[in-house]
Amino acid sequence: MKFTVDQNACIGCGVCEAECPEVFEMIEDKAQVKVNPVPDSSKSSALGAEESCPVGAISHEE
Repeated sequence: MKFTVDQNACIGCGVCEAECPEVFEMIEDKAQVKVNPVPDSSKSSALGAEESCPVGAISHEE
C-alpha cells in the first residue's frame, strides 16, 4: 500500500504525523510520506491518518 500527500491541499495541521509518525512527518509545514510502500504493521494507523486529515490531502493505492 502506497500513500501520497497532496502538497497543494495540505494545511500543515500535523494530524497525520500525530496519528502515524512511522509513515508521516512534517517538513517545512507540509506533511510528507517517510516510507513507501507502507509496512503491514503501519497500514491501519496510516489509513486512520488518511481518514483524519481535515482537508483530504492524503490518499493511498493498493
